[in-house]
Amino acid sequence: MSFTPAVQDPSDPSAKPLPEVRRVRTHHLAQAKATGEKFSMLTSYDHMTAELFDAAGVDMLLVGDSAGGTVLGHTTSLAITVEQMLPMCAAVAAAARRAFVVVDLPFGSYEESPEQAVRTAVRFMKEGGAHGVKIEADESLADHVAAVVRAGIPVIGHVGFTPQSEHAMGGYRIQGRGEAAQKVVDDALALEAAGAFCILLEMVSAETARAVDQALGVPTIGIGAGSATTGQVLVWQDALGLNGNKVARFVKQYADLRSVVSEAVGRYVSEVRNGSFPSEEHTY
Repeated sequence: MSFTPAVQDPSDPSAKPLPEVRRVRTHHLAQAKATGEKFSMLTSYDHMTAELFDAAGVDMLLVGDSAGGTVLGHTTSLAITVEQMLPMCAAVAAAARRAFVVVDLPFGSYEESPEQAVRTAVRFMKEGGAHGVKIEADESLADHVAAVVRAGIPVIGHVGFTPQSEHAMGGYRIQGRGEAAQKVVDDALALEAAGAFCILLEMVSAETARAVDQALGVPTIGIGAGSATTGQVLVWQDALGLNGNKVARFVKQYADLRSVVSEAVGRYVSEVRNGSFPSEEHTY
């Protein structure tokens, strides 16, 4: 079940390779939890990045509603629609040869009823080619998760800070501190009982995330939740330094693509203006 053999850092003695798999499945993720191994997830919204990330060994690709900001320029994820996300999902799924492709159910597409949740999830599986869906939910929406699971669709439950509820939560605030920790644990347990194969924890204190991971039999994925989770996820534009805005504390930037792209495009503009491009070698 090799999740990341292509990008293992040989200088890191703690990075142990995992057995090879041709396609990452839910049971491989469950096995990672059982054996104490780790897996990786990055967002992706288009064919080319999905192809690159898949080849680099990323285990799960998330077609996130974060595309509302990173792709469409909205200030929050609330505005993006199912119709806008479907072609993104299809493009990512078409590129992924090994990675497990998960898509967010966007705001307003599942909260109304379990039936609505199933209808939306089915569309992403049929039209988008997704392998599973992610639902921002607490204990009160466990029936919605259960209905989607009964339809034969793998579900990741998303607890802690849930961006679609940012206004109800009073903005981007760390969850699970003090007495609030038990609610995060209870929500995660309820979604596991509803059939979720994995639980994502966002902006949760490391202590609470550890308690959730220990309480669950299914794997966990963290974003701003410390290192105790089975997997980790980041928005790719944040992780690779394409985002020009201030990034959250939990983001590690592995490259500075914004500078690379800006410099390259600047050279292109300059060469077009001074007539050095196209040269003879670029002319038929």
